[in-house]
Amino acid sequence: MNPFLDLLLFLATLLYSYLEAFVKLFVPVKRKSVSGELVLITGAGHGVGRATAVEFARRQSRLVLWDINKHGVEDTAAECERLGATVQAFVVDCSKREEIYSAAEKVKKEIGDVSILVNNAGVITTADLLSTQDHQIERMFEVNILAHMWTTRAFLPAMMNNNHGHIVTVASAAGHFVTSFMVAYWLGKILEIEEVVEALMEGILTNQKMVFVPSHLSIALLSEMLFPERALVVLKKLTNAKFDAVIGQRSTQ
Repeated sequence: MNPFLDLLLFLATLLYSYLEAFVKLFVPVKRKSVSGELVLITGAGHGVGRATAVEFARRQSRLVLWDINKHGVEDTAAECERLGATVQAFVVDCSKREEIYSAAEKVKKEIGDVSILVNNAGVITTADLLSTQDHQIERMFEVNILAHMWTTRAFLPAMMNNNHGHIVTVASAAGHFVTSFMVAYWLGKILEIEEVVEALMEGILTNQKMVFVPSHLSIALLSEMLFPERALVVLKKLTNAKFDAVIGQRSTQ
């Protein structure tokens, strides 16, 4: 294609996209129904995973819940069943690829095609780089990154065949910012579970590509690209979280 025509096409698309975004500011967003959808949530034993499962249960979704903690995932399942949802709970260590693939095959054979996958399981280590142990760093990558690859590889093919599906990645925007004692993960404002889940569900129901919680983080990320490095250093010193002690490892799986 002619480079000039390519440029014109890009500019036209850019202009249309801006106009569309402007119009959407004044038009109520249409929310899709998730009733009857088969939703798989990792790290569903507590916290954001449990609260997300409850929100889907209230919307009459069918649920598959994974967590490394047997009691936690069973408690979540019981809470969702009280809301009338059909729930299947599995004990799965998301740091182990073989367990993910094995559980995924069981879900596909015994329950059906997952149409909404929520990759929520995660682990955090709070320590400076030299105090963080090798196995802690490896586990963070196994659960927070690699597990998302394995679950997606397991359930995406059916979504593509059915031309229907939704994959959610729950991650920390704090990964864009450096904070003392969180070199391997980073840290931002400690969020309330309710505000995270509210934004997460709104993003799913309105098919948003990316959701920031709190929303002003998108401005902070933009500043990373626009501000000079010297100014960013000063800004980070003013906003860094302070720790009285290194508190070890916290698991959110």
